[in-house]
Amino acid sequence: MLKKVLIANRGEIAVRIIRACRELGVQTVAIYSEADRDSLAVKLADEAICVGPAISKKSYLNVKNILEAACLSGADSIHPGFGFLSENASFAKMCDEIGIKWIGPNHEMIDLMGNKSKAKETMKKAGVPVIQGSEGDLQSVEQAIEIAKQIHYPVILKAAAGGGGKGIRIVYNEGELRKAYELVKQEAKSSFNDDRIYLEKFIENPRHIEIQVVADELGNVYTLGERDCSVQRNHQKVLEETPSAILSQKTREKMQKVVKNAIEKIGYTNVGTIEFLVDKNQEFYFMEMNTRLQVEHPVTEAVTGVDLVKEQIRIASQMPLSFAGEKIQFDGHSMECRVNAENPEQNFRPCPGKITGLHLPGGNGIRVDTAIYQDYTVPQCYDAMIAKVIVHGKTREESIAKMKSALAEFVIEGIDTNIEFLLKILSNDKFVSNQYDTSFLEKEFGKKIH
Repeated sequence: MLKKVLIANRGEIAVRIIRACRELGVQTVAIYSEADRDSLAVKLADEAICVGPAISKKSYLNVKNILEAACLSGADSIHPGFGFLSENASFAKMCDEIGIKWIGPNHEMIDLMGNKSKAKETMKKAGVPVIQGSEGDLQSVEQAIEIAKQIHYPVILKAAAGGGGKGIRIVYNEGELRKAYELVKQEAKSSFNDDRIYLEKFIENPRHIEIQVVADELGNVYTLGERDCSVQRNHQKVLEETPSAILSQKTREKMQKVVKNAIEKIGYTNVGTIEFLVDKNQEFYFMEMNTRLQVEHPVTEAVTGVDLVKEQIRIASQMPLSFAGEKIQFDGHSMECRVNAENPEQNFRPCPGKITGLHLPGGNGIRVDTAIYQDYTVPQCYDAMIAKVIVHGKTREESIAKMKSALAEFVIEGIDTNIEFLLKILSNDKFVSNQYDTSFLEKEFGKKIH
């Protein structure tokens, strides 16, 4: 087993990793920026090292400082969490070169799957259904127009190195495509320092379904069911659930079989998620693969009883999965809501500041992953998510009722949050009756969600 893990992240995921390490008897090192000096992760970790000022590029994205902190503390491994450097292949490679274990897939796999067009081609060869589109990166707007004529509009332009909903444009005709081409390249360059883009057929009114995978270095490969992530705002997830109420058992089993075969063929290890669009006919198409832990991993943990973070550490320690050789049992239904420090009534304006009052919900089947506490000041320089509420019930109906109860009990004073907006989603007739897709929020809440 690994002895000491440096956590190259912040907020609730850093706290989540610290707790998993504690249960395994593994020492932890938290890194922090000057803005996070009083963070919960710093208080809970065995050691904590400042890696720079508040701005992310000088702290949580500062590879040199993070590696120096790892060496200084004697950490034998790094867990990147999600976001920041979690899918940075060069960082993972540097760790490997200096003998620090990267808790995740190897850097070659991160590099392969990080380029969306290469990932698509790899999955296609591995037998995974893919959406029609460009073969590799686009070389010109004329090439994009020619492909769009062949596969028909609407089409979607995407950044090859994209993620987080950035570098994406849906176009419905040639005029829009000409205008969007350079805009997407510019956004890709500014967001990812990589202006390569590609084109795909746009699947209208789909569900966004992802399959969780976990594979050790000894040949044990498992799929841990699906998550429905169709409730999105600007291509960013707001609420996730498992199992998906839209999938037939036949489609569910087919998706998991296709994914398991692909993971075995490409030799992937550690945890990862393959994301799909599923159309009204239950046909599914590969979107991308995330080579890291997902924000929404707790819903999978709730229905399987598998601690994904502990399994990551076991895999990185070259140990078999704790459930290797066993059949995974899926129990009930789970749902997660992302609580953000933002004001939905003011165009989701971020609302950093001091938390003057706090009450976290509790009860049977209710879990809160967070790093906030009474009198904590939410910094203005990071992502707005401050908590995740996860519920587990016997049925989807029970999960919705539990989530509404939990959110109604959740009190955060001193800053604005999106809790009331989440309650509106949970009370929406289309959501409750499972009549929704990835355009749900835009259709039901209109301009308010932009």
